[in-house]
Amino acid sequence: MSRQKIVAGNWKMNKSLQEAKTLVEMIINQVNDFDEVTKIIIPPFPFLDAVNHLISSKANFSLGAQNCHTNAGGAFTGEVSASILKSVGCDYVLVGHSERRQFFKEKEADFILKIKEALKNNIRPVFCIGETIHERKTDNHFKVVTEQLSSVLKEFSVAEFSKFILAYEPVWAIGTGETATAAQAQEMHAYIRNIVTDLYDSNIAAQVSILYGGSCNPQNAQELFKCPDVDGGLIGGASLNADDFCKIIFSF
Repeated sequence: MSRQKIVAGNWKMNKSLQEAKTLVEMIINQVNDFDEVTKIIIPPFPFLDAVNHLISSKANFSLGAQNCHTNAGGAFTGEVSASILKSVGCDYVLVGHSERRQFFKEKEADFILKIKEALKNNIRPVFCIGETIHERKTDNHFKVVTEQLSSVLKEFSVAEFSKFILAYEPVWAIGTGETATAAQAQEMHAYIRNIVTDLYDSNIAAQVSILYGGSCNPQNAQELFKCPDVDGGLIGGASLNADDFCKIIFSF
Protein backbone atom coordinates (compact mmCIF):
# COMPACT_ATOMS: atom_id res chain seq x y z
CA MET A 1 0.00 0.00 0.00
CA SER A 2 1.47 3.34 -1.07
CA ARG A 3 1.39 6.08 1.52
CA GLN A 4 -0.66 9.23 1.10
CA LYS A 5 1.43 12.13 -0.23
CA ILE A 6 0.44 15.32 1.58
CA VAL A 7 1.29 19.01 1.44
CA ALA A 8 -0.45 20.94 4.20
CA GLY A 9 -0.35 24.73 4.48
CA ASN A 10 -0.52 26.07 8.04
CA TRP A 11 -1.27 29.77 7.70
CA LYS A 12 -0.99 30.38 11.45
CA MET A 13 -2.29 33.88 12.39
CA ASN A 14 -2.01 35.52 8.98
CA LYS A 15 -4.13 36.97 6.16
CA SER A 16 -7.39 38.89 5.97
CA LEU A 17 -10.54 37.21 4.68
CA GLN A 18 -10.14 38.67 1.20
CA GLU A 19 -6.45 37.79 1.12
CA ALA A 20 -7.35 34.25 2.16
CA LYS A 21 -9.86 33.88 -0.67
CA THR A 22 -7.41 35.28 -3.21
CA LEU A 23 -4.63 32.97 -2.05
CA VAL A 24 -6.83 29.88 -2.27
CA GLU A 25 -8.09 30.85 -5.72
CA MET A 26 -4.52 31.31 -6.94
CA ILE A 27 -3.52 27.89 -5.57
CA ILE A 28 -6.55 26.20 -7.13
CA ASN A 29 -5.79 27.74 -10.52
CA GLN A 30 -2.30 26.21 -10.49
CA VAL A 31 -2.85 22.76 -9.00
CA ASN A 32 -6.54 21.89 -9.24
CA ASP A 33 -5.97 19.12 -11.80
CA PHE A 34 -3.00 17.65 -9.90
CA ASP A 35 -4.68 15.06 -7.73
CA GLU A 36 -1.65 12.88 -6.92
CA VAL A 37 -1.03 14.91 -3.75
CA THR A 38 -3.48 15.67 -0.94
CA LYS A 39 -3.53 19.44 -0.47
CA ILE A 40 -4.66 20.54 3.00
CA ILE A 41 -5.40 24.22 3.62
CA ILE A 42 -5.20 25.17 7.31
CA PRO A 43 -6.33 28.80 7.71
CA PRO A 44 -7.28 30.75 10.86
CA PHE A 45 -10.66 29.77 12.36
CA PRO A 46 -12.71 32.68 10.94
CA PHE A 47 -11.80 31.72 7.36
CA LEU A 48 -12.65 28.01 7.55
CA ASP A 49 -16.12 28.22 6.04
CA ALA A 50 -15.07 30.58 3.25
CA VAL A 51 -12.08 28.44 2.33
CA ASN A 52 -14.20 25.29 2.41
CA HIS A 53 -16.63 26.79 -0.09
CA LEU A 54 -13.73 27.37 -2.48
CA ILE A 55 -12.05 23.97 -2.18
CA SER A 56 -14.84 21.50 -1.40
CA SER A 57 -15.39 20.50 -5.02
CA LYS A 58 -11.75 20.61 -6.09
CA ALA A 59 -9.47 17.66 -6.78
CA ASN A 60 -7.91 16.26 -3.61
CA PHE A 61 -8.18 19.46 -1.57
CA SER A 62 -9.10 19.23 2.11
CA LEU A 63 -9.73 21.65 4.96
CA GLY A 64 -7.80 21.57 8.21
CA ALA A 65 -7.91 23.49 11.48
CA GLN A 66 -4.99 24.72 13.54
CA ASN A 67 -6.35 23.51 16.88
CA CYS A 68 -9.36 22.13 18.71
CA HIS A 69 -10.48 22.04 22.33
CA THR A 70 -10.23 19.08 24.67
CA ASN A 71 -13.98 19.17 25.40
CA ALA A 72 -16.95 18.43 23.18
CA GLY A 73 -18.67 21.71 24.09
CA GLY A 74 -19.59 24.02 26.93
CA ALA A 75 -18.58 27.26 28.61
CA PHE A 76 -15.12 27.68 27.10
CA THR A 77 -15.12 31.22 25.73
CA GLY A 78 -12.79 31.66 22.79
CA GLU A 79 -12.35 27.94 22.11
CA VAL A 80 -13.52 25.74 19.22
CA SER A 81 -14.61 22.11 19.52
CA ALA A 82 -13.98 19.31 17.05
CA SER A 83 -17.71 19.04 16.35
CA ILE A 84 -17.81 22.72 15.37
CA LEU A 85 -14.83 22.18 13.08
CA LYS A 86 -16.54 19.22 11.43
CA SER A 87 -19.70 21.27 10.87
CA VAL A 88 -17.76 23.71 8.68
CA GLY A 89 -16.04 20.98 6.67
CA CYS A 90 -12.79 20.18 8.47
CA ASP A 91 -11.28 16.77 7.79
CA TYR A 92 -7.96 17.41 9.55
CA VAL A 93 -6.73 19.20 12.68
CA LEU A 94 -3.25 20.00 13.96
CA VAL A 95 -2.48 18.67 17.44
CA GLY A 96 0.72 19.21 19.40
CA HIS A 97 2.19 21.89 17.16
CA SER A 98 5.41 23.27 18.61
CA GLU A 99 3.84 26.71 19.05
CA ARG A 100 0.99 25.22 21.08
CA ARG A 101 3.57 23.47 23.23
CA GLN A 102 5.78 26.54 23.62
CA PHE A 103 3.37 29.45 23.91
CA PHE A 104 0.25 27.78 25.31
CA LYS A 105 2.01 25.20 27.50
CA GLU A 106 -0.03 22.31 26.14
CA LYS A 107 1.04 18.87 27.31
CA GLU A 108 0.56 15.24 26.33
CA ALA A 109 -2.63 14.96 28.40
CA ASP A 110 -4.12 17.80 26.34
CA PHE A 111 -3.10 16.19 23.07
CA ILE A 112 -4.69 12.88 23.99
CA LEU A 113 -8.03 14.55 24.76
CA LYS A 114 -7.90 16.68 21.61
CA ILE A 115 -7.16 13.68 19.42
CA LYS A 116 -9.97 11.68 21.01
CA GLU A 117 -12.40 14.52 20.27
CA ALA A 118 -11.12 14.78 16.70
CA LEU A 119 -11.53 11.06 16.07
CA LYS A 120 -15.05 11.07 17.56
CA ASN A 121 -15.96 13.62 14.91
CA ASN A 122 -14.24 11.83 12.04
CA ILE A 123 -11.44 14.39 11.85
CA ARG A 124 -7.93 13.09 11.22
CA PRO A 125 -5.30 14.42 13.63
CA VAL A 126 -2.00 15.70 12.30
CA PHE A 127 0.10 15.01 15.39
CA CYS A 128 3.28 17.08 15.60
CA ILE A 129 6.47 16.12 17.40
CA GLY A 130 10.00 17.48 17.38
CA GLU A 131 12.95 18.73 19.37
CA THR A 132 14.35 22.15 20.29
CA ILE A 133 17.83 23.33 19.38
CA HIS A 134 19.04 22.59 22.92
CA GLU A 135 17.68 19.06 22.73
CA ARG A 136 19.34 18.54 19.36
CA LYS A 137 22.70 19.94 20.45
CA THR A 138 22.74 17.82 23.60
CA ASP A 139 21.97 14.68 21.56
CA ASN A 140 18.59 14.22 23.25
CA HIS A 141 16.52 14.57 20.08
CA PHE A 142 15.77 10.87 19.71
CA LYS A 143 14.84 10.55 23.38
CA VAL A 144 12.54 13.59 23.20
CA VAL A 145 10.72 12.39 20.08
CA THR A 146 10.35 8.90 21.53
CA GLU A 147 8.74 10.29 24.68
CA GLN A 148 6.47 12.66 22.75
CA LEU A 149 5.21 9.85 20.56
CA SER A 150 4.97 6.97 22.99
CA SER A 151 3.24 8.96 25.74
CA VAL A 152 0.39 9.81 23.37
CA LEU A 153 0.14 6.84 21.01
CA LYS A 154 -0.10 4.32 23.85
CA GLU A 155 -3.62 5.67 24.44
CA PHE A 156 -4.82 4.74 20.93
CA SER A 157 -5.69 1.47 19.27
CA VAL A 158 -4.47 0.33 15.88
CA ALA A 159 -7.80 1.33 14.34
CA GLU A 160 -7.58 4.79 15.88
CA PHE A 161 -3.95 5.27 14.91
CA SER A 162 -4.76 4.37 11.30
CA LYS A 163 -6.41 7.81 11.09
CA PHE A 164 -3.27 9.65 12.25
CA ILE A 165 -0.82 11.68 10.21
CA LEU A 166 2.48 12.46 11.92
CA ALA A 167 4.52 15.63 11.39
CA TYR A 168 8.14 15.98 12.43
CA GLU A 169 8.96 19.56 13.40
CA PRO A 170 12.58 20.27 14.23
CA VAL A 171 11.66 23.31 16.32
CA TRP A 172 15.04 24.89 15.68
CA ALA A 173 14.20 25.04 11.98
CA ILE A 174 10.79 26.76 12.18
CA GLY A 175 10.78 30.38 11.12
CA THR A 176 14.53 30.64 11.64
CA GLY A 177 15.68 30.10 8.09
CA GLU A 178 17.45 26.98 9.31
CA THR A 179 16.43 23.69 7.76
CA ALA A 180 17.28 20.15 8.63
CA THR A 181 19.29 18.55 5.86
CA ALA A 182 17.58 15.85 3.85
CA ALA A 183 19.79 13.33 5.65
CA GLN A 184 18.73 14.65 9.06
CA ALA A 185 15.07 14.61 8.06
CA GLN A 186 15.28 11.07 6.70
CA GLU A 187 17.12 9.87 9.80
CA MET A 188 14.39 11.17 12.12
CA HIS A 189 11.50 10.10 9.90
CA ALA A 190 12.89 6.57 9.75
CA TYR A 191 13.36 6.65 13.52
CA ILE A 192 9.75 7.74 13.99
CA ARG A 193 8.57 4.91 11.77
CA ASN A 194 10.58 2.49 13.91
CA ILE A 195 8.88 3.84 17.05
CA VAL A 196 5.50 3.18 15.43
CA THR A 197 6.67 -0.34 14.58
CA ASP A 198 7.54 -0.92 18.22
CA LEU A 199 4.21 0.48 19.43
CA TYR A 200 2.04 -1.26 16.84
CA ASP A 201 3.68 -3.29 14.06
CA SER A 202 5.67 -2.89 10.86
CA ASN A 203 2.60 -2.93 8.59
CA ILE A 204 1.01 -0.06 10.49
CA ALA A 205 4.30 1.84 10.46
CA ALA A 206 4.64 1.36 6.72
CA GLN A 207 1.23 2.95 6.12
CA VAL A 208 1.41 6.11 8.24
CA SER A 209 2.29 9.33 6.42
CA ILE A 210 5.02 11.36 8.12
CA LEU A 211 5.37 14.99 7.08
CA TYR A 212 8.41 17.23 7.43
CA GLY A 213 7.60 20.52 9.13
CA GLY A 214 10.74 22.61 9.42
CA SER A 215 11.04 25.49 6.92
CA CYS A 216 10.24 23.42 3.87
CA ASN A 217 10.35 25.66 0.80
CA PRO A 218 10.51 25.45 -3.02
CA GLN A 219 14.31 25.23 -2.89
CA ASN A 220 14.57 22.18 -0.62
CA ALA A 221 11.22 20.39 -1.05
CA GLN A 222 12.28 18.13 -3.91
CA GLU A 223 15.34 16.86 -2.04
CA LEU A 224 13.32 16.32 1.14
CA PHE A 225 10.48 14.54 -0.65
CA LYS A 226 12.91 12.13 -2.30
CA CYS A 227 13.70 10.70 1.12
CA PRO A 228 12.01 7.30 1.45
CA ASP A 229 10.35 8.08 4.79
CA VAL A 230 9.31 11.69 4.07
CA ASP A 231 5.75 11.69 2.75
CA GLY A 232 5.23 15.42 2.33
CA GLY A 233 5.39 18.67 4.22
CA LEU A 234 3.65 20.73 6.86
CA ILE A 235 4.36 24.12 5.35
CA GLY A 236 4.40 27.39 7.29
CA GLY A 237 5.68 30.60 5.70
CA ALA A 238 5.85 29.23 2.17
CA SER A 239 2.14 28.35 2.29
CA LEU A 240 1.30 32.07 2.40
CA ASN A 241 2.58 32.52 -1.15
CA ALA A 242 0.63 30.72 -3.87
CA ASP A 243 3.57 30.24 -6.24
CA ASP A 244 5.82 28.87 -3.49
CA PHE A 245 3.13 26.54 -2.13
CA CYS A 246 2.34 25.18 -5.57
CA LYS A 247 6.01 24.61 -6.37
CA ILE A 248 6.23 22.52 -3.20
CA ILE A 249 3.16 20.52 -4.24
CA PHE A 250 4.82 19.78 -7.60
CA SER A 251 8.07 18.72 -5.89
CA PHE A 252 7.18 15.02 -5.60
